[in-house]
Amino acid sequence: MTDAARDGTGRRDELQALLGETSRTFALAIPRLPEPRMTEVTVAYLLFRIADTFEDATTWGIPARVAALRELADLLDDPAPGRLADCARRWHDAAPVENAGYLRLLASTPLVFEALGGLEPAAAALIAGHTQRTCLGMAGFLAQADADGVLRLQTLEELRAYCYTVAGIVGEMLTELFLLEGDVVAPIAPRLRERAAAFGEALQLVNILRDAASDVCEGRALVPPAVARAELFALARADLLRASEYTLALQATGARRGIVAFTALPILLAIATLERVERAGPGAKISRAEVARLITLMETNLRLGRPVVRLAGSAAAARRPAASARKPG
Repeated sequence: MTDAARDGTGRRDELQALLGETSRTFALAIPRLPEPRMTEVTVAYLLFRIADTFEDATTWGIPARVAALRELADLLDDPAPGRLADCARRWHDAAPVENAGYLRLLASTPLVFEALGGLEPAAAALIAGHTQRTCLGMAGFLAQADADGVLRLQTLEELRAYCYTVAGIVGEMLTELFLLEGDVVAPIAPRLRERAAAFGEALQLVNILRDAASDVCEGRALVPPAVARAELFALARADLLRASEYTLALQATGARRGIVAFTALPILLAIATLERVERAGPGAKISRAEVARLITLMETNLRLGRPVVRLAGSAAAARRPAASARKPG
């Protein structure tokens, strides 16, 4: 093995270790992707996780969180090694959160940027551009926090704009990475792009509904008080329907099995989680046994060529107009 190959293997192992320390669902889904998509999405996930760490920084005030997000966006334009090392050291030492995995990720920011620079230029540009959009969007939302430093969303439109910023953009980025697969996926590009933002919004909405109680304790009031609970669950089901259509389109067109599995698994887990939260309330989670059952079901359906997800959602959700997540004006 050459020194370059050994270095590449070591970096890949380190990225996978960081993924495992900072993710639950995506640590299960990303390793199912084929290369080069697996490395691309790993790097993208870690960059977005750095941004999420700043947005959620429980020990920092709003000005420090906004400044760090803008600094990360700037680094994606000008990743000078000295500046990267300085930022990583400052971010880590200032400890925006208590989570050890997130702190190690901040310290490893230069490694993540090194990996980004090693990707194919088209993929690297997609990842950097979409991460910048989310960083600046997050900073904009944080700037709207109240005097107590709490971000309070008041309307359904605000909630959807927030979900688009933190997750819909991710769906758009993933779609463009999948379209780098070429002729197999190209025929369904319009169908994927129409559903890309809803794919991200679906997963984010389920997380918000699940974490509603703990979010308030951490300085986020993301569930609009004037919006009926039933309306929020209906929106989540409608988005999960469109996310399911997204994955089934990939499966039907013959996309590589790992790409289908990567998109299917978060949807299956989100559907089960939403049903659980609707019955038991915020904080409810599905068990490890249920996660294992859903993974086995997905793998069986893939092997047998059966639809890998069901069309989630009520009849009312299925009749909902086919609008993707709203982009902030």
